[in-house]
Amino acid sequence: MNDILEKAKKWLTPIFDTETQAEIQNLIDNNPKDLADRFYKDMEFGTGGMRGVMGAGTNRINKYTLGRATQGLSNYLIENVKKAQLKVVIAFDCRHNSKKFAKIVADVLSANNIKVYLFEDLRATPELSFAVRHLGCDAGIVLTASHNPPEYNGYKVYWADGGQIVPPHDAGIIGDVNALDFSQIKFEANEDLIEIIGKDVDDVFIKASVKNGSLSKKIERKNLKIVFTSLHGTSIVSVPDALAKAGYTDVHIVEEQSVPDGDFPTVKSPNPEEPEALKMATDLADKIGADIVIGTDPDCDRLGVAVRDTDGKMKLMNGNQTMVVMTEFLLKKWKDEGKMNGKQFVGSTIVSTELVNDVAANYNVETKVGLTGFKWIAKMVKDFPELDFIGGGEESFGYMVGDFVRDKDAVTATLLACEVAALAKQNGSSFYQELLNIYIDNNFYKEYLISITKKGMDGAAEIQQMLSDMRNNPILEIDGEKIETLCDYDASTKKNLITGEVTKIDLPKSNVLIYQTASGTRIAARPSGTEPKIKFYFSVNTSLDTIENVEKVESELDAKIQRIIKEMKLN
Repeated sequence: MNDILEKAKKWLTPIFDTETQAEIQNLIDNNPKDLADRFYKDMEFGTGGMRGVMGAGTNRINKYTLGRATQGLSNYLIENVKKAQLKVVIAFDCRHNSKKFAKIVADVLSANNIKVYLFEDLRATPELSFAVRHLGCDAGIVLTASHNPPEYNGYKVYWADGGQIVPPHDAGIIGDVNALDFSQIKFEANEDLIEIIGKDVDDVFIKASVKNGSLSKKIERKNLKIVFTSLHGTSIVSVPDALAKAGYTDVHIVEEQSVPDGDFPTVKSPNPEEPEALKMATDLADKIGADIVIGTDPDCDRLGVAVRDTDGKMKLMNGNQTMVVMTEFLLKKWKDEGKMNGKQFVGSTIVSTELVNDVAANYNVETKVGLTGFKWIAKMVKDFPELDFIGGGEESFGYMVGDFVRDKDAVTATLLACEVAALAKQNGSSFYQELLNIYIDNNFYKEYLISITKKGMDGAAEIQQMLSDMRNNPILEIDGEKIETLCDYDASTKKNLITGEVTKIDLPKSNVLIYQTASGTRIAARPSGTEPKIKFYFSVNTSLDTIENVEKVESELDAKIQRIIKEMKLN
């Protein structure tokens, strides 16, 4: 505790403004537990950048932690990108302080003689990724905390290729950030180097989104009835416009959720993974007889899709299901247009469904599988310029169509989901029916996710202990099946627990464990990179012979997952 107190007292010096000093002094006097949580570590970059609760302290998002990160980035750019004029573009979402934080970040960059393009108001994260390359920038920054609670904010850094930072740049930037004292941050802006941008970039981005997400002139888009909700986020400035320009005329917006609001007043969590977040949208869909519901998270990089099931009821697809259907749709389009030549690939992640690998293999297309986080899919595009990237996704509701954006993109993915639904409808099918057809042609895969929250310093230690126990005392059998392999991505090893054979995993190290049986039953465990959680991913599969047996087979798979969860004592 003495170390934490000494660290905190540095924030009482004139380096920090009087408001910050007063906040820290109050914590020292009245709330040592909160003080400890704010100073026991420095805010770090995870799979989605730097994200945390706003407030004073080294483990909080504030003017100084953002300033330090930006000063470190500035130093890294100056040292490693040999240009007379460096350029960075900045976007921000609907969250409290995002606009103010974006200006602070712009000030620091300009104080370091770096040209800044700053969006005039909130914009979707995929537009930031697009703008990096469109404007010829050396980096991009977006201020967002995605779907986290209202007290959070965050900071994501993109490189010149439009993708989030990956090795070696991520480690290099963090090294420069960690080498800095807060007194070394340059906050005095050079306003001549800050240029406000808006509609000119919007128009080019929407045009590119429609080009990539609208895939056939034969689709009767006016016949698809769509309900859309932005969940109080940034997508309201881009998705309705993209849908209109693509030719969708029967679009109904959930007006109560259409105004950007960092408090997200109509939902417990603005997370499209959760059915409750989309309830107002699905209620509206039932009222007007809509075919499809689309809801996006606050920074518009992920989407939830609800469609009608075989009984006509609205059903929220999970991220694995939407990614499989959209990938199949893209692959078929490429094949029908005669564009397949063996030089294509799709992208996925280690905790996403293996069904997408099977679907791609049916078209003789490779699935490249990376670590969790879309920056690894963007890196695939960069690492294999000789190959065409068709599309790719991850289980957490993100998808990317083509490579004009180098991050998950709910604008273009919304268009693609509607294309699938519209074409299916005019062919007497549906989005859900297309999913069931994939299950029959391959296997019925059922996935399930459990997230366990462990807050603060003690919680972080608990999460590490849980993973350590699973690593050092491996599960040998689950639901009557012997575990065949254990992949330890932190040790970069894949061990056959039956034969003892060990092979190397050729991916960057990551604190992830994946158990798998011979039948494909899979359990993955990893700490979240953006929230105080440990996540457990379950995947089971079996054959499906006819659509009439869907409910029976799904019930069997659900029961199997619940038996595994009970056996692991996670319920």
